[in-house]
Amino acid sequence: MRGNKGRDTRPEMALRSAVHALGLRYRVGVRPLPGLRRTADLVFPRARVAVFLDGCFWHGCPEHCRPASRNAAFWEAKIAGNAARDADTDARLREAGWHVVRVWEHEPPAEAARRVRAAVRGEAGGTGQRSAMREP
Repeated sequence: MRGNKGRDTRPEMALRSAVHALGLRYRVGVRPLPGLRRTADLVFPRARVAVFLDGCFWHGCPEHCRPASRNAAFWEAKIAGNAARDADTDARLREAGWHVVRVWEHEPPAEAARRVRAAVRGEAGGTGQRSAMREP
């Protein structure tokens, strides 16, 4: 568990690079709401957009997450708790007037960056929905 990086992972760096290539500037690893102990991967304070890059295993990707073979009950509860926390985070941020964009780690960075750009610009395409997948 100690070997799992909390930030600056390969998928996160790829997304940041793709977003930066589109001309967008952002803050990294910031809490969008001061009283909420949840950190977004990318934050656009002026546009009030928070981007979360979710790992397939940790957040229960319906396409890639496979049940653990050891200690299955623990991991099932852990992943369900992460998904519930994600939903709570999204609801709280939306209540405060923020737009939330969720990206799976397996999504192509260029595609995800276009969704982020649409959200920052306030376009209809930046719906925050993950491409062809349900919310966690």
